Amino acid sequence: MAESVNGGGTGNNPGQPPKEMSMEVRLLLAFLLMGAVMFVTPYFFKSVAPPPATKTAPAESPLGAGVPPGAPAAPTGAEPAPPPTVADATPPAEMPSAPPTPQQVQPNVTIDTDVFHISFSSQGGTVRSWILKKYKGNDGKPLDLVNATAGPPAGTLDYPFSLYMPEHEALAKKVNWAWHTETVDPDGLGISYLYSDGHTTVHKAFHFQKNSYLSQISTEVSTDGNPISHMIEWRGGFGDLTLSTASGTELTLYYDLAANKLQTQTVRSAKSGPVTASGTFSFAGLADQYFAAVFLPEGNSVVQEVTFADTGRTALDEKPLPFIGAALSDGPANRFELFVGPKDVDLLKSVNPKLEQVVDFGWLSVIAKPLFLIVNWFNDNAIHNFGWSIIVVTIAINMILFPLKLSNFKSMRKMQALKPQIDAINAKYKGLKLTDPKKGEQNQEVMDLYKKFGVNPMGGCFPMLIQIPFFFAFYKVFTVSVEMRGAPWLWVTDLSQPEHLPIKILPLLMIASQFLMQKLTPQANADPNQQKMMMFMPLIFGYMFYWFASGLVLYYLTSNLVQMGQQWFFNHTHAAVEAAESVAPPKKKNGRK
Repeated sequence: MAESVNGGGTGNNPGQPPKEMSMEVRLLLAFLLMGAVMFVTPYFFKSVAPPPATKTAPAESPLGAGVPPGAPAAPTGAEPAPPPTVADATPPAEMPSAPPTPQQVQPNVTIDTDVFHISFSSQGGTVRSWILKKYKGNDGKPLDLVNATAGPPAGTLDYPFSLYMPEHEALAKKVNWAWHTETVDPDGLGISYLYSDGHTTVHKAFHFQKNSYLSQISTEVSTDGNPISHMIEWRGGFGDLTLSTASGTELTLYYDLAANKLQTQTVRSAKSGPVTASGTFSFAGLADQYFAAVFLPEGNSVVQEVTFADTGRTALDEKPLPFIGAALSDGPANRFELFVGPKDVDLLKSVNPKLEQVVDFGWLSVIAKPLFLIVNWFNDNAIHNFGWSIIVVTIAINMILFPLKLSNFKSMRKMQALKPQIDAINAKYKGLKLTDPKKGEQNQEVMDLYKKFGVNPMGGCFPMLIQIPFFFAFYKVFTVSVEMRGAPWLWVTDLSQPEHLPIKILPLLMIASQFLMQKLTPQANADPNQQKMMMFMPLIFGYMFYWFASGLVLYYLTSNLVQMGQQWFFNHTHAAVEAAESVAPPKKKNGRK
């Protein structure tokens, strides 16, 4: 699967603004409102509407020791080891009598693979930055999944891979900010930490693969040889934190094997305090719109996950915002496989078949997922560009739906041919006020005429209604598909975002296509009041689409162009002539009808 290299594109805490409607709800309401306008109009108008990787230096710790900037790279001269298992990351046997670890300031150390650039600190044995080399943030720099501003001095939260021990808070604070002894593996793909104060001992071990988003992690804590329950933390946010909407796309998740279902929690779920879930989970972790960090336990051990509502800021926004936090464990000693990377469907399936469900195609997944798979297949195997793939698939969809549209085209042609008879009915009731009871008789006569000739007065809405499921499906595809994040097409730099131009071209072309389509569509009445009302419809659509993902606008524009071609084709067929003649009044012969 092709990987993107460009940038892509809520919880509630006290003091946060009230929850807003989601974009899906807004779109649905907008379509319903427009449908209502077109439905009501005929009764009033008597007609029908047609960054380079940087080494992060930890700030001053609660223990008062600062860390100088800079970090020596881990050695990489040795031959790569065979792919490790979780056992490879297992720390050495517990040594309760280990001497106290010297509390000396040490520089950060980086682990470099083909896909990661990770900065580790011996202070707590924690991660200070986790950069995905093949992806960029919205700021155009290599994407760092860690919110560096969540920890001191700007924030108060512990760094990722700190230890969470709610029953031993003082101990957790001590070990999370104490200096650990650090050991880097000879192949440069692993690092382990040891801390001891003579009573409490902490082991952490990480091991990576040269060209994989999958790694191994293990942790153990004991006091005088007795294991201490603890969890692995990732606090203060996750994912592309260079987006202004970052806090609203984050969540924690776990796949419950007993329920055979993916469960999720948002920041809002934990607004009243941490929320805990436990059970036999296939995986658990946290994610944002396009990326995920999920922990896969050994065997069928019971996994516990805690969701936090953290408040902090980012490098983009000084204003405190709600961000997701998580802590996980699978027993007294934690041993996980860890996937940190893009929510790429094929990549996730190769790690764990159930992990594919991390990509949530929403309530229209029955359409959205096949739609994505087809577009992605064209991109990977035939066209090698998502923009052109969207155009090809959109044309194919409209061709498949053409037989359904054909009956609508005939109905609209009949309605146009009935215009003289409708005008005669309107003239019969001319001058009546809208409140006059006879208005009901007028409307009934028009409806009886439609019924007599099998005309659907709402036929003009059909083209829009038939596009709604595909519109929402494409909208969801661009919301969750990391494959399309940063995908270019002609002048568009990222199909998953609005155009990065002062004046967006695709929405303007779409507005023009809407007006042209109105001209091509047979009209039953040229009433000026109705014409004014219908003129607003393309403008309303244009305003909505002006801020949508470019790929979504491209889909709708292509649909309009194809439908215009289909309408023009039908207008020049014998079927259009037959439809009009079928509703024509009988011709007069010898002065008689």
